[in-house]
Amino acid sequence: MDALRTRFYQLIEQLTEEELSQAWDVVYELHCDVQVLEAIKEVKRSHQPWDTLTYEEAMRLVSSK
Repeated sequence: MDALRTRFYQLIEQLTEEELSQAWDVVYELHCDVQVLEAIKEVKRSHQPWDTLTYEEAMRLVSSK
């Protein structure tokens, strides 16, 4: 893991500010995608097709992750 971390920092040092900003936008979007997918999996595990949620309940489930 330390070798990977070192390589990552070396890569960051080679990027311009603009490239770094663009890379951050992509990484953040991927991070959000992973969070949404995990929330979807959790809901699929804990709810049955006939279960219904109010908007407030759904938002509480999503924001608790």
